[in-house]
Amino acid sequence: MKIAIVTETFLPSTDGIVTRLKKAIDYFLDEGHEVLVIAPDLGVTDYKGAKVTGVKPVTFPFYRYRKWGFPSRKVHRELKKFGPDVVHAVNPLLLATSAVIAAQKLDVPLVSSYHTHLPKYLDFYSVYKPAKPLLWWYIRRQHKNADVNLVTSQSMYDELDREGVKRLSIIPRGVDIEKRHPKFRDEKMREYLTGGRPDNKLLVFIGRLAIEKEIHKLLPMLEARSDISLAIVGDGPARKELERTFAGTGTVFTGFLHGEELSKAYASSDAFIFPSISETLGLVILEGMASGLPVIAAKSGPTMEQVTHGENGMLFENENLDSLLEAVEVIDDEEKFNRIREEAREEALKYSWENASKRLLDYYKDARDRHSVGRSD
Repeated sequence: MKIAIVTETFLPSTDGIVTRLKKAIDYFLDEGHEVLVIAPDLGVTDYKGAKVTGVKPVTFPFYRYRKWGFPSRKVHRELKKFGPDVVHAVNPLLLATSAVIAAQKLDVPLVSSYHTHLPKYLDFYSVYKPAKPLLWWYIRRQHKNADVNLVTSQSMYDELDREGVKRLSIIPRGVDIEKRHPKFRDEKMREYLTGGRPDNKLLVFIGRLAIEKEIHKLLPMLEARSDISLAIVGDGPARKELERTFAGTGTVFTGFLHGEELSKAYASSDAFIFPSISETLGLVILEGMASGLPVIAAKSGPTMEQVTHGENGMLFENENLDSLLEAVEVIDDEEKFNRIREEAREEALKYSWENASKRLLDYYKDARDRHSVGRSD
């Protein structure tokens, strides 16, 4: 197949969407398929033989952390020239909406996927919250003509279904169980992440630093337990504010880590902490499990699909300090802690990027078949 992927984010950016796309493209190329990626132009023109075509990006004054690609006629031109068998619009919000339009004009099967739960994000930005109904209208519009609409969890399936999005399916999750592995535990990394206090209990957060990640809500936990160190791995628009919030707590901000350094950061910690309730999935949860870490996560639909309380992690009620402190106590009970570590790793072993990517390819074929006979809701 000739597969065209039009995405709002790609290399050299680092996030769950990029991770998923890289693994999928690896699989597609290994299977002999031809891949074109269209993304904001950040200097990457090739990924392992897949052509990457850039669209000139812009930076919003109120969000200088990353560059965005706007809708562009270039997408139509490049798709027409490539002649794809299927077009995948990844998170069609800005640039990828051009793929939605182009696929219609070119009469090409279209797959759209939903990765960023913007309506939930608006809850954290009160000035924009009244725009939520308009945003849902926009989302329905961008997904209404897709032959297949993909989401990352059952919770997102149910919510988009309630909002009137049709032809929904769930993309399986995946994790690299070799690169995320307990064997990467490293005492020098632990020394660094604990700020020189390696005997402390170490919790790690890994991800984009933004207000909707709710990292600031971990401060009362640190104030209640001086024997806990927190490492925050990643970067984003809220970093400076978070550094001020956690000043004096011994929290370590590392910025982005990649490759083996990131594997060490996972494996050298005692538990992975995930305070966000706005994620559509949270691939880092599975990466934490693969690294042999109990996951301590705020209750939400997507997290509860991955974390079974008391078995492979601990769940706590959002904005409930007592509930959070109770969940964190898992690191104090050696027997329970070791059992959950083992269960977490075993859970991660159930998922592979190969299987997830194979299923995505199957969805592309489903879209092609459905498009050839006409959609049926």
